[in-house]
Amino acid sequence: MADAEDIEDEADVDDEADGAEAPPAPLLASPRGGVPPVTDTPKALADVVRAFAAGTGPVAVDAERASGFRYGQRTYLAQFKREGAGIALIDTAALPDLSSLSEAISEAEWVLHAASQDLPGLRDLNMAPAKVFDTELAARLLGWPRVGLASVVERELGFALAKEHSAQDWSERPLPAEWLTYAALDVELLLDLRDRLEHHLKAADKLEWAAQEFEAVRAAPPAEPKVDPWRRTSGTHGIRDRRGLAIIRELWNAREAAAHERDTAPGRVLRDAAIVAAAQAKPASLGALLAIREWQSKGTKRRAAQWYPAIARALALPEADLPTMRGPRGDGPPPARVWGEKRPEAAVRLEAARATIAKLVDRHAIPAENLLQPDALRRLCWENLGHDETAIREFLESRGARPWQIDLVTEPLAKSIAKAEAAVAAVNADPPPSEG
Repeated sequence: MADAEDIEDEADVDDEADGAEAPPAPLLASPRGGVPPVTDTPKALADVVRAFAAGTGPVAVDAERASGFRYGQRTYLAQFKREGAGIALIDTAALPDLSSLSEAISEAEWVLHAASQDLPGLRDLNMAPAKVFDTELAARLLGWPRVGLASVVERELGFALAKEHSAQDWSERPLPAEWLTYAALDVELLLDLRDRLEHHLKAADKLEWAAQEFEAVRAAPPAEPKVDPWRRTSGTHGIRDRRGLAIIRELWNAREAAAHERDTAPGRVLRDAAIVAAAQAKPASLGALLAIREWQSKGTKRRAAQWYPAIARALALPEADLPTMRGPRGDGPPPARVWGEKRPEAAVRLEAARATIAKLVDRHAIPAENLLQPDALRRLCWENLGHDETAIREFLESRGARPWQIDLVTEPLAKSIAKAEAAVAAVNADPPPSEG
């Protein structure tokens, strides 16, 4: 791996090549120290723990799952790198408790890319960091248009990373050598990348923003279970009657139970298209189900008898037990498109507030969703809080906005809301003349 100074010099040369197209970044083929053997025994784990406890500085961390192959988001391989310890690839199917490693690096900063994706699975392995640096989130705060690991590495360190193994079945054993190389490379450059991003954050006066965001990700509680998750079945929007929705619900629940039992991704147990087709056709018998085109593939047809009882239950439900066409109402405001009819003054506030956020986004080169959660902005405008800055600050804090966000948006939002309210008051005070 080239030194950071060398990479920076090379980048300067590229920048100076007037009008010349930059050559493709060289592909990083393997880690500097090679790919280590997989750690898959308690003794090997103890050796890793000792090495990482003796290492220094931050720890690069990554995790591989088997999304689309296995049920849930379990981690099957965890990767680590630390100065003085090298890289460790840990088979978490064989070693599901990594609390000893977590304790050994408990005081170190963990460097991850898209930490919110990996931390839940790491917690299932009894691992929890005391401090986090998220390279993806840092790139977002810097306003970079492409924030995937390969893109950020190429931009900052001048190397291309192969990503063809990102969607593999990481529960497979033994893991192919080329997959292990890919996994090792995911942590090979994270520490160098962290330092470069920290430099950019300091230069942009965003380092404190980043620290608050990183802590929010680290301390985030587990996600709340979704209400009526069966409604997320692809194609449900095309079902226009409650009986059809009942079929989707019953088949979804049956599929979920089977997928959990078989430790297989639900889509591999029964496709969404087959569920929705059954909801549209409402087959009154197993034979009628088998006549549906989406149920005639070999695997689906073979297990149709397993699924038909769920359909029969839905068809037999009394009207009172059928799901509603609309999902359960959340505690948030209605869609913004209906505000003009339901609460026009709130619609005016939202239009003004969005314009203010857009200006702040341009001024600070940061995505709108990272400046302030869209849901918090909608709720703020829906509620009649007025333009009092203290009330706005307290509301945003109650919605989980970080101090840097509150400091940045409160005064501009208060001013824009005040103008919107004045405009509404002017219209109400001077209604158009009546005809006749």
